[in-house]
Amino acid sequence: MFGWDTWKKGFDRWEDKTAKVFEKVLRAPVVLVPAGAALTVGMRAKAAADALMEATWAAMRLPTRGDQERALHQLNQLQSQLFDLRERLEDLEKRPR
Repeated sequence: MFGWDTWKKGFDRWEDKTAKVFEKVLRAPVVLVPAGAALTVGMRAKAAADALMEATWAAMRLPTRGDQERALHQLNQLQSQLFDLRERLEDLEKRPR
């Protein structure tokens, strides 16, 4: 009967051979150069789209992602300071008078 071990061994051999073929193909300059160029073009397009989106938001006087991140950072700092003040007040209240 065709068992799990036989199937697993066959699969492992197939995986090993295909991995070697794919490694050779993916390391070939014929594949790497166009892939690198496509990645570069894609990253430039994304940067241009991000800049356009930020300019659009700014033109509509809406907060950009950077504005939102700065505001969130300031809120986190304020929250931390409030927690510290609360702890100090609790410590002062616990002191005998």
